[in-house]
Amino acid sequence: MPDFSIEQEYKGIVCGIDEAGRGPWVGNVVAGAVIILDRALSPELLDNLNDSKKLSKAKREHLYALLRQAENAGQIKIGVGEATPAEIDEYNILQATFMAMRRAVENLGIKADMALIDGNRLDAKFPIPSRAIIKGDAKSYSISAASIIAKVWRDKELEKLAEKYPQYGFEHNAGYGTKDHIEGIKKYGILPEHRRSYRPIKEFLSSSAA
Repeated sequence: MPDFSIEQEYKGIVCGIDEAGRGPWVGNVVAGAVIILDRALSPELLDNLNDSKKLSKAKREHLYALLRQAENAGQIKIGVGEATPAEIDEYNILQATFMAMRRAVENLGIKADMALIDGNRLDAKFPIPSRAIIKGDAKSYSISAASIIAKVWRDKELEKLAEKYPQYGFEHNAGYGTKDHIEGIKKYGILPEHRRSYRPIKEFLSSSAA
């Protein structure tokens, strides 16, 4: 379970960063950044923060609401950044993810002194000192909170895409290459929101052009 032990290694303001949506074939990649200014958060929040992938959709949405309440109370700062499918296609998914993370930090409203980033890669262009932490969303409260912000934000975007394009099953598959998503592509084609640099989308485009 996460705690504040990594945050306590640093002086000044520490933010946690995580992303959602690197693997799916459609939509933006989203990064969340969270600074916990007041570590006396509600026990309900601290007791349940964890890697967003280990939580049910309902639990993630509940924790997201609690995080927004803590933001409104001045206990935390939240920033969200995104990179579009066009940016993913132009720069590749790793560089687009870094772009989204930089935008999330810019949207925090205050400048952090240190960034704790989930994963094993660092961005050479990152605007503040940073540290990569493998499985950080299960180790650091700040990263765990950021993972929930990013995941729920992206899920909400996919729900909007599902309303716009009901034939692709986005409300169920989150944009991954599931059977209903593939069937939707075969019947209705590639969407503007698809990531055309991803191999399966490339293959659909080349086969339809043949």
